[in-house]
Parts: sequence; structure tokens; C-alpha cells
Amino acid sequence: MASIAPHARRDHPQEDVGWFPATGHVPAIRELAASRGPRRWVLGAGISSLILLVSSGWDLTAGEHSPWVKALLWCHLLLFVAVFMAGPPLSWYRSQRFKALLALGFFAISVAFFAYRDASLGTTWLWAFVSVFVASQGHPRMVGIAAIAGLSGGAFVINTAQGATGANAFSQAVTIGSLGMMMMAFSRQLTTIRELRQTQHELAELAVREERSRVARDMHDILGHSLTVIAVKAELAGRLLPIAPEKAATEISDLEDLARGALEDVRATVGGYRGVNILSELVNARTALTAADIDADLPGAADGVPAKHRELFGWALREGVTNVIRHGDANRCRVTLSARLLQIDDDGVGPSAPPAGLGEARDGEARQPATA
Repeated sequence: MASIAPHARRDHPQEDVGWFPATGHVPAIRELAASRGPRRWVLGAGISSLILLVSSGWDLTAGEHSPWVKALLWCHLLLFVAVFMAGPPLSWYRSQRFKALLALGFFAISVAFFAYRDASLGTTWLWAFVSVFVASQGHPRMVGIAAIAGLSGGAFVINTAQGATGANAFSQAVTIGSLGMMMMAFSRQLTTIRELRQTQHELAELAVREERSRVARDMHDILGHSLTVIAVKAELAGRLLPIAPEKAATEISDLEDLARGALEDVRATVGGYRGVNILSELVNARTALTAADIDADLPGAADGVPAKHRELFGWALREGVTNVIRHGDANRCRVTLSARLLQIDDDGVGPSAPPAGLGEARDGEARQPATA
């Protein structure tokens, strides 16, 4: 069995799947009692212990022991049941040394029943409980297997030495070993389920973070580009209004179209349906540069760009043209496009220092190359 202890803390509900915890946190007794994993164990162990108490208690009551021996046997039996029910949850969060000492102590309690020479309790069949106890503690796999094999083999040797038939001795040994190994397999399955659910939760969180980053980058690109063009056209319309109202009206009409287009882009981005293509971005770049009174030297087609690079080149073109208009103070802009290269040149001087906040939304794409 894996050496992962059996339960997840209550402040991580998505990990509260089985008995094994995801952390090395050592809870207080009150916190442990309120956790789902220990409660599950106590319920299962309680049912098994009830069967033991009923069967053995009846034999004790009807037995030939003196009253004080019966009382001592009952106390011994109740101690055995209490350790069986409480021991594993207490050891799940502890060191291997603590687990080993607790297992040895429980084994010693079972062996002490031999002193009473009682037919119902003074036999090795109680080691089935010890086997389950050890298997549920969370020992390393080989340690658990060795302990269960030792219990099974020891029961076979003792029963054979006491005159039991080979079939009976072998049957009891197999029962002890089978119960322990089944408990180990069950515990490992619970651990695997918890780890899978924890991984699913982490992947879901990662997907949410990636989607938020994507939306932030896209919103920056869309609004940054569109608002830059709108600002340039609004300024141009303001200059033309006193001297050429007809041209100003045309610019204002373009502003309306740009604003509506930006709104549609925002809606599509939020919905996750928008795609960027180098062809459409060439048209948008020409319009934006012309509106900014920048001579645009752009290719008329993008047939040489492979399909797998068209979205990347589209984003790079949009970002580059936006920066030329905003910060380049340029009169001319030339775009060179090939199958593996997108190059944007202008005759501006650029800003003396990076503008505040320019790169914050683009952190996720800061390392994307200009070449494919």
C-alpha cells in the first residue's frame, strides 16, 4: 500500500474522496473526528466489531470462567475493539515509526488473549482484524505485504502445532491474508480516486486561468487597436468639421462602423468564437494607417502564408500597426510578408520610454516570435 495517509482535510472538499489525505497535515482529535474519512472507517470497523462483540460476548457470558476473569476478558475485548476502530485514523497522519508501534501494540493485545485459553478469543482468528488494521494504516506497500504474510504464516504454524488439520490451518491463513490484501487494494483504489479527482480539479483551475489570460489578451488587442483607430478618426473628423463637413460626416460614419465592429469583436471574443486572419488584418491595417495619415505600403495578398501561421501573423500585424499609430510618430509604414516572416518597418522615432501599462495585458505573448 502506498505510504499516503488516508484522508483529505475538510478545507479541500474536492480531495475528500477516501481515507488517504493529500497533505501531511496532522489534525487535532476534534478535527479528525469531524472528517469524513475517519467517520467512514469507524462505521465500517464498528460493524465488524459489533459482530465480534456479539459472537464472543455470548461465549464469554455462557463460559466457565470465574466472574473476575469474565470481567477482565470483557475489558480486554473492549480495548481490542477500541484500538481497532480508532487506531488507523490516528496513524494516517503520523510517521512510519508511530504506525509500526501502534500495529505492534495492537498485535500484542491480540496475542494476550492466548493467556485466557478461551476457545472463542484465544485463537489466531483475531489476527484477521490485525491484518485489516495493518493494511488500513497506510504503510509502504512492501511493509504491509510483509506484515500480512507474517500474520498469515504465523497463524498457519500455530494452528498446525496445536493439532488443527492442514485444511483448517490453511483456510484460516488464507482468510487472514486475503482480508489484509483486499483491504490494501481497496485503500489503494481510494487513493487513486482521490488523486484523480485532485488532478481533475487542478486541470480545471489551469483551464480557467488559461481562458482568463486568453480573454485578457484578446480584449487588449481588440480594444487597443479599435480604440486607437477610433481616436485617430475622431481627431480627423474634428479637424475637418469646420472646413469640410462632408468629409467629416464620412469620418463620423466610419467611426460608427468601427465602434460596431469593435463591439461585435468583443462579443465574439467573450463567446470564444472569434478568429484572426492575416487577410482581414491587412485590410484593417491599411484603413487604420490611412486614417492616421500614414503612408501604408502593405502587400495586397497573403497567399504565401501557410494556414497554420495566418492567425499568428494576424495578431502580430494588428499589434504592430497599433503600436506604429500610437507610439511611432511615423509618416510611412511598410509591411513585408512571406511564408515564415512578418516584418513591420516605419520611419518614426518611437517613444523615449515604454508607455505605462502597455505590456501588462500582453505578458502571455511577450515571447512570441515575429517569425514562424
